[in-house]
Amino acid sequence: MQSITQIASEIVAREGGYVNDPDDPGGATNHGVTIHTMRRLGLDLTGDNQVTEDDVRVLTRAHAVSIFVEHYFRAPQIDKLPEPLHATIFDMYVNAGAHAVRILQKLLNDMRIEVAVDGQIGPQTIAATQKALRAAPDHIVDAYGIARRNYYYDLAARRPASRKYARRRNGGKGGWITRAEEFIDPRYHLTETQHKQRVAQWD
Repeated sequence: MQSITQIASEIVAREGGYVNDPDDPGGATNHGVTIHTMRRLGLDLTGDNQVTEDDVRVLTRAHAVSIFVEHYFRAPQIDKLPEPLHATIFDMYVNAGAHAVRILQKLLNDMRIEVAVDGQIGPQTIAATQKALRAAPDHIVDAYGIARRNYYYDLAARRPASRKYARRRNGGKGGWITRAEEFIDPRYHLTETQHKQRVAQWD
């Protein structure tokens, strides 16, 4: 079984280096860590008493890994959830914050396990997730991944500027979709035809 540091290292590798995409609400980002996160944590790495794009640029991979483990895994209490779900929810939390937890909570309600959809992991969500794992041990991880994939499609449908993350220029699966499917058994991956049907109304 992978350690959390190994999972975080894979997330950092998946996120890539420095980018500052005007269509990305996260703003300047390096190794998946946004300037907003660095400002929230007060990470003035250049020592000029302010957190700017320069601080984002000098952030190291190792520092990004430690930020993710501490603030995106332990702080939101993903570590209290059943271990099989750690990697996929952790990855989604880095990508979308509390939406990762809301996706889980909506899935639990779909499974008729009532829980508040508030984006917070507390005793109720922990117990409900444990119950869901006992009820569907062979399916809960795939179900979460599919719900995550649906979230991306729905978000891109509502926000045209984000469609490039869900659909490549040639019409194929964008980074959001392939990222979600990394955590879904291949038998549940969409074919290219199915993907193109999902995005056909975007033009």
